[in-house]
This record gives sequence, structure tokens and C-alpha cells, in this order.
Amino acid sequence: MTKKHLITCSVIIVLVIISTLNICSVMGSKTDTEPVAINADSVSLPQPKPEKFIPKIIDTANVYSFADEALPVNDALVKRRLMHTLQKHNFKNVGTNILQTKAGQLFPIIEPILRAYGIPDDFKYIPLVESGLSGGTSPKGARGLWQFMPGTARNYGLKVGAGEDERLNVHKSTVAACRYIKGLYAEFNSWTLAAAAYNNGSIKMKRAINNQEEDNYFLMHLNDETASYVYNLVAMKEIITKPEKFGYRGFLRPSELFALN
Repeated sequence: MTKKHLITCSVIIVLVIISTLNICSVMGSKTDTEPVAINADSVSLPQPKPEKFIPKIIDTANVYSFADEALPVNDALVKRRLMHTLQKHNFKNVGTNILQTKAGQLFPIIEPILRAYGIPDDFKYIPLVESGLSGGTSPKGARGLWQFMPGTARNYGLKVGAGEDERLNVHKSTVAACRYIKGLYAEFNSWTLAAAAYNNGSIKMKRAINNQEEDNYFLMHLNDETASYVYNLVAMKEIITKPEKFGYRGFLRPSELFALN
């Protein structure tokens, strides 16, 4: 009987020891996971990197752009060329409102087609620069509002020849121009360069970019016509959207033109 009692006591003691060890192990684990207090004064935290300086435009009245690509007017040469072009197109030098009148008639046709093809609205000023919205024929054979050469016109789906010339069709020629401009943008990834290439041709523009190792239109050295082309587009945009600023009385809206008939 005594022997059995001793065995029972021994078992109890062993169980107590095992329980004690388990409790200590759990307490030790909790201690390991508790956060350690840190004195912030003794730690050197990494400082945030300064953001890249972005100049802010202060005088928004002097902001000029083409297809949301801003002209670098902080460059003296760019600003001088722009001011010269704006002066060349003011009413004092032009002396007629014919462009404003024709824009009022034709822009309602051109604008929705540009939107449908994802072309910026500013490209509607190309016909003003190319042909004065007259649709005449150049000495080289370009014809219509968008001044397509016969070969280029045919490449973009226009019928030219056999007594038919769709370059004179406002809707069809605008669709062809949109297809052409969209291809130029895909090639140059810049609406400004696409506009310049519309004037100079993609092959010549690509050659100029490669030779000069420069793809900023405003910093490139190009022939006189192409070098002034985008400036002329910006000037047309300015005199159409802000006619009074340049001495014009404004142009009649389509509804006003209809009322006069």
C-alpha cells in the first residue's frame, strides 16, 4: 500500500514539473514578441527625398499650346517667333474676316470627324494654314481644304481622276486627313511633330530627327515653311478663339449665318 502511494506521488510531481516547464515556455514566447521601447532621439530616421522641382506657370495669359503640348515660351527664340507670327496674322496685316467666316461654316463639319478619330481639336486649324479654307490648287498639285497631293489622297481612300476629285469633298477629305494624321502620331508619338510632318512629310521629318538627334520640334532646325508651320497653327487658333485681342470683330456662328440668308 505504501509502495502504491509513493508511485502516485511520483506521478503527480512529474506532472507538476511538466506543467511548470510549459508555463515558462509560453511566458518566454510572449516576452520575445513584445515590442521593444525605442528612444526616438537616439535613432536617425531617413529623411524624405526632395521632390523634383516643377516650375509653376504664373501668367496663364501667356500660355500657348498646340494639341495640349505647351510651347516653351521661356525660350527667347521660341517667344520671338511666336510673337512675330501672331503679329503677321493680326487684323491690321490681314485686313479681312474671311477666315473667321469660313471657320464658322466649316468647323461644325470638321470638329465631330476629328473627335470620332481621336484627333485633337486643334488640327481643325490646318485647313486655315494650308489653304485658307479656300480649297484651291497649289503650284505643286495639292488640292482641297487639306491640300492633299494626288498620290497621298489615293493612299487614304480618296478618288482622284477620271473627272472626279474627292479632295474637294469636305467630309471625305477630312476623314482621309484624320487617317493620315493618326498614322503620323503613331510614328512620332507627338501631335506637334505629327503636324510638322503633315507639312514636310514623314520621311523628311524622320531624317531631320535622326540627323539632329532632337525630337523637340521647337528646338529643331527645319526648312522655313516647316519651321513656322506649328507657329502658324497656334496663331490661327489664337485669332479664331480670341479675335478681339488681335483686332478682329469675331466670326459669325453657323446659326447667325443661317439667320442672314
